Amino acid sequence: MQIVPDIRTAHLSTPAVITVGNFDGVHRGHQTLLRHLSAVAAESDGPQPVTAIVTFDPHPLAVLRPDVPLKLLTTPHERLQIAAGLGIDIGVILPFTRELAALEPRAFLALLKQRLGLSALVVGPDFALGRGRTGNLDVLAGLAEELDYRLVVLEPIAWEGKSVRSNVIRQLLTEGEVDEAAALLGRLYHVSGIVQVGDRLGHQLGIPTANFLETEHKLWPGNGVYATRTWLQRDGKPHVYQSVTNIGVRPTVNGALRRLETHILDFPPSGDSGDLYGQELTVEFLTRLRGEQKFDGVPQLVAQIHADIAAARRLFASAPPLQQPFFLTPLA
Repeated sequence: MQIVPDIRTAHLSTPAVITVGNFDGVHRGHQTLLRHLSAVAAESDGPQPVTAIVTFDPHPLAVLRPDVPLKLLTTPHERLQIAAGLGIDIGVILPFTRELAALEPRAFLALLKQRLGLSALVVGPDFALGRGRTGNLDVLAGLAEELDYRLVVLEPIAWEGKSVRSNVIRQLLTEGEVDEAAALLGRLYHVSGIVQVGDRLGHQLGIPTANFLETEHKLWPGNGVYATRTWLQRDGKPHVYQSVTNIGVRPTVNGALRRLETHILDFPPSGDSGDLYGQELTVEFLTRLRGEQKFDGVPQLVAQIHADIAAARRLFASAPPLQQPFFLTPLA
């Protein structure tokens, strides 16, 4: 994928089939739309167009309604990685400002025409752009003739009778329903972080964990214990390990900060995760084993952790084959 660092100075030498939006989560509905870009490009009678995704950073809601709490399912970089895995040629992260939000629909589309060679715009049925979302489908259809582009509107996407929307997925994750969220996403949900030095309680108990703290913008699943897969770089290559991950404040030991603790099963060479300090880990969530609990003491906690590990091993024994995750997709 070619990354356009600044749309104001971009100039593509070929026409482009473009889609525009937040695409937070890049769920099954978004994926259907992105795949359709290639089909529209293939229908062109003239020079073969490239396909392009234009997304925003920060999320428009963070600028227009900063009073509304919002955590993202995907960072802008992650969105482009997923789009690249789906064969999209061009990725644009457009800084979202109040000045951009004030643009009239025609001015925004003229920018896409001038800088990205807009030849077709592919959108969903509830799409709108420009100041106050005044660029609805009727307006876009009128501008298509004036600015010489094709407007393609897709039907809404459902998955097994469920609405595929980012806010639905956020709610599922908040409730710990990571497997249901994965069904709508079309992949396992994940979070990443840099391993930090903790109180080493897990090491003292013989169940070492790699820990990192919650970030400001990325959504974490609800508190509880999960069967997970943990990815890390070793010897310059990505490796994946079965793991059991706790998210929460650790009420049994009077914890305060919300953190993620992942115990990597059968981790070489001795199970000690101390050599992971400062490394980035990516944790994929398969299913929640239980909610967060406060136990009467540490011995009861340890016994439950061992039970969680045994339950996770049974689950891994019947898990589907591993597929390479999108976050390993390189971007140019």
